[in-house]
Amino acid sequence: MKNALFDLDGTLVHTLPDLTRALNLTRGEYGLAPITEQDVRLCIGNGVRRLVERAIPELPDSIDALLERQLFHYAAHSLDASVPYPGIPDLLRRLRDAGWKTAVVTNKAAAATRQLLDGLGISPLLDAIVGGGETTALKPDPEPLLLAAQRMGVTLDESDWMIGDHYTDLRAARLCGIQGCFCTYGYGQARGEPYACAIRSVAELDTLLLG
Repeated sequence: MKNALFDLDGTLVHTLPDLTRALNLTRGEYGLAPITEQDVRLCIGNGVRRLVERAIPELPDSIDALLERQLFHYAAHSLDASVPYPGIPDLLRRLRDAGWKTAVVTNKAAAATRQLLDGLGISPLLDAIVGGGETTALKPDPEPLLLAAQRMGVTLDESDWMIGDHYTDLRAARLCGIQGCFCTYGYGQARGEPYACAIRSVAELDTLLLG
């Protein structure tokens, strides 16, 4: 049996417009000017608290209140414009048909993760979902990947994959002893973290996993 763990934002789903909308609604409540999608892209990758800290640096003493408002606004807008990257639902179906087990392992808050995956119809295509806050540490710590494996009922080994667009995914893969696949079409950076391969599109990912 083969196993594939996927990051969410910038890997399975294009979420940048809705993340930006929610952040600008939060910024607006505090009288701050809006920021661009490119600004937000640079803030993604280490969970929602770090997202807010990076995207609203003007108010470092108000992070808890800002985080509450960001979660509120994102819950209201997470499905406005977010869409799976072309080919993702079909790839997940074909992996299942080929006997693979699949999971999402993301630093996005668990409730937001479930809302997004349920709303896009992706949840039924997965064997496990692990979101931020379900383990004591976020990626790049391997703990979320190990929880996903437990929920999948598998033991991860060097034939398995962690697929993501950020160094956090690649480092977590290395620490788990599995292969890392870097999605260059996403939002993040490898930051010198080694990986087994890099792919530029979902079509290339399809070829990598299914031949």
